[in-house]
Amino acid sequence: MRSIGLGRREVLAASLALLACCAPKASRGPVRIGYQRSGVLLLAKARGGLGKALEGQVSGVQWVEFPAGPPMMEAMAAGAVDFGAVGDAPPIFAQASGAPIVYAAVQPVTGAGSALLVPAASKAARVTDLKGRKIAFTKASSAHLFIIQALKTAGLTLADIQAVHLSPGDAAGAFGAGAIDAWATWDPYYALAQRDQKARVLLTGEGLPRSSSFYIANRHFAETARETLSALLTALKGEAQWGEAHRAELSQLVSQATGLPQDIVAASLRRGPYAVAPVDDAALAGQQASADIFREIGAIPARVDVRAAAWRGWAG
Repeated sequence: MRSIGLGRREVLAASLALLACCAPKASRGPVRIGYQRSGVLLLAKARGGLGKALEGQVSGVQWVEFPAGPPMMEAMAAGAVDFGAVGDAPPIFAQASGAPIVYAAVQPVTGAGSALLVPAASKAARVTDLKGRKIAFTKASSAHLFIIQALKTAGLTLADIQAVHLSPGDAAGAFGAGAIDAWATWDPYYALAQRDQKARVLLTGEGLPRSSSFYIANRHFAETARETLSALLTALKGEAQWGEAHRAELSQLVSQATGLPQDIVAASLRRGPYAVAPVDDAALAGQQASADIFREIGAIPARVDVRAAAWRGWAG
């Protein structure tokens, strides 16, 4: 009678089949993350732990660097980026243009990391002194909203200045060459201008209505990879907590990742916390107020409903 036991070949085949069945499988290709030269995403990239945190859900992580939020939103609208972090204004313009994006999480900000700068030799002592002057800022960025609100505190509007729309890099060059009278920007460009060009601060975001930065996801990604997005946000929250608890190491990591001097990195880090928080009503209300400002001045063609783009799939 033939034995009913399995031979070595059968056992090996069965074992391989079991491993293939039970091993974690990536449900989709790599998650594509847009980042800038600061913030929690840069820290996560430098530490390299997101791939492991998302193991079994995606095949890896692809990082795409952007100089500012608007081009990142354009890439997300085109389906080239799944997730990213930006300031308050870029998602407003993206939503107004019909881009399929959602607000996935919130990055609280203090406002200290944004400023209106003038050259050291400028005679301007207050915002009202900039009436009729050339002020540079990146259109559809957080600096766009910043300058609108800064002018409002002085009883002015964009019609009272010569608005010069420049990317951060081009604005830095124009500022250093004396081609503009003032510059609204954010860290690390703010810190670099202070150190290298002796820029003087007229106003920071601390004196303006509070807003938030946001973690934004492509709507298709949020809807088809809900668990992956939640796992990503949880992992990023852990990165933020690590950064807050290890400031010295954080400064070194960011410096190495960006090539920025540690004094510039340290100055930027002092001006704001690292955090990843769930989308809440307060953040959405503040963002709606910002969107309404852009509509009032005609910067966007129609009113946007920020809540319609809120994603509440992550509770933190």
